[in-house]
Amino acid sequence: MTLLDFPGHVACTVFLGGCDLRCPFCHNYELADGSAPSVMDDQELLKFLSKRRGLLDGVAITGGEPCLRPDLPDLLREIRALGFKTKLDTNGFHPELLSRLLSEGLVDYTAVDIKNSAAKYAVTCGLQELDLRPLNETVSLLVGGDYDYEFRTTVVKEFHEASDFEEIGQLILGAKRYFLQCFTDRDSVPFEGLHAPTADDLKAYADIARKYVPETGIRGVDL
Repeated sequence: MTLLDFPGHVACTVFLGGCDLRCPFCHNYELADGSAPSVMDDQELLKFLSKRRGLLDGVAITGGEPCLRPDLPDLLREIRALGFKTKLDTNGFHPELLSRLLSEGLVDYTAVDIKNSAAKYAVTCGLQELDLRPLNETVSLLVGGDYDYEFRTTVVKEFHEASDFEEIGQLILGAKRYFLQCFTDRDSVPFEGLHAPTADDLKAYADIARKYVPETGIRGVDL
């Protein structure tokens, strides 16, 4: 259960395995690389949720990358049939599926991770190269549409600096809201030697982003 993952709702979070990125600071790397064992299948999940009607009002679908699942629309449809609102976390590289989900009214709130500025995007995702056109399509879809959403960046000292947030701000110019999330190290993070930014740096980065997205906030640190 979570009071944070789905703004304005008492929700549960459902983690789906598999991801097309390999971010070195990922908290759920065992989901990304497929090494985490499955806890339940779809039908067990739906039974779990049916017993919690009246206790929960939302379901946050995260990963990994949920949009890799071809049956995601069907799963969302079944969750909504139980009376729950739905939130989707995505890396933004599947705009066609996201557009379909939104047009069919299967997602109430979307959270898209913006990893970094363009020049650093691939390395921040643990890849050698990465075509950013799908991400740009996702940004245009959300900013140009009548949807409820947020963009967010997990800030890691070794990957981010002030100039990156000028570029990110330009990418998501006109967005409804943007959050900077402070990296925290955990046992599940695949690479050692990564650190959280200082509180002062986070404030400075948020001030930069706020020039482009007035509703910019900070999560994961007491300021």
